[in-house]
Amino acid sequence: MTTERYDTVVVGGGQAGLTAGYELQRRGRDFVILDAHERIGEAWRRRWDSLVLFTPARFNGLPGMRFPASGGHFTTKDHMGDFLESYAARFDLPVRTGERVTSVERRGDGFSITTERGGYEAANVIVAMANFQQPRIPAFAAELDPSIRQLHSHEYRNLEQLQEGPALVVGLGNSGADIGLEVARDRETWIAGRPVAVVPFRIDPWFARNVLVRLVRFLGTRVLTLRTPLGRKARAKLTAAPLVRVKPKDLEAAGAHRVGRITGARDGRPVTEEGEVLDVRNVIWCTGYRPGFSWIDLPVFGDHQEPIHDRGVVGSEPGLYFVGLHFLYAAASDTVTGMPRDVRHVMKHLDRHRPHVGESAAAA
Repeated sequence: MTTERYDTVVVGGGQAGLTAGYELQRRGRDFVILDAHERIGEAWRRRWDSLVLFTPARFNGLPGMRFPASGGHFTTKDHMGDFLESYAARFDLPVRTGERVTSVERRGDGFSITTERGGYEAANVIVAMANFQQPRIPAFAAELDPSIRQLHSHEYRNLEQLQEGPALVVGLGNSGADIGLEVARDRETWIAGRPVAVVPFRIDPWFARNVLVRLVRFLGTRVLTLRTPLGRKARAKLTAAPLVRVKPKDLEAAGAHRVGRITGARDGRPVTEEGEVLDVRNVIWCTGYRPGFSWIDLPVFGDHQEPIHDRGVVGSEPGLYFVGLHFLYAAASDTVTGMPRDVRHVMKHLDRHRPHVGESAAAA
């Protein structure tokens, strides 16, 4: 197996990884981007078919390239995936697809990176991934009758995956609300859980797209940050984003039955916190994700396996950085519109503290 050497290895070829690549290229850094998917933008394409972004196209571009749609247009997930592919091609970014990283270890002043296909060494590693990697499903799901079709939102694409009969959607974040509305329009549906908060206006009208969304963007990028008391308080409490497009009253208008948390199983059926047993044929778990950083073999994690960092800079492991994390610095840090600022901050640290290291080479 050969080992390739670079100044910087970027792990993840989504919007955060491509933005990091754009900035590294501008600085003349020798780098490579490693992405587990076989195609750039695939993480977007694999989400449910009806997914539409909450931000108008004017906010969905990346540094150096605007999104190719009218400013007020709401983008589909496939269009977003295609945009990322076009972005990488336009700037000729060195993305290696199908390269799933299996370990990152310290080696001297740099790092050793192993993938399913080969090995790399680098002075710097930028992990450009969200916290949300591994689907989270409660343990009692295994107690449900095998005849019940179970899917996590990560697997759900459309109604054709469901079997005939009623459905239960567990979790009322944005994925639960969007999927729940789609399912409720097709069959009898129960939706379990309560939203953290609800955006108090419709995002589709002209005034919302052109004025109110800008205000929310300003709040998420400039007000709710780790530098402000309000932002620090919000970070401690903000476990999920508020409902944006689909409101609770939309679910009720579609005929969905609202119930409390699902706390277990009885006789193979899901049970609510009130003790109601739900006789359903399908369960869609919109219950979020866990971090998936077990492949980083370095002591840089705190409670719940969250990376310990200062605005993406890992002080205990010089040369290791994170971008794209939930509330890395601001409430919008894990969004297309908020992430580029975090990348630029990491690049400034690289410029000051991590000088360029040679040109790439291969060694046996």
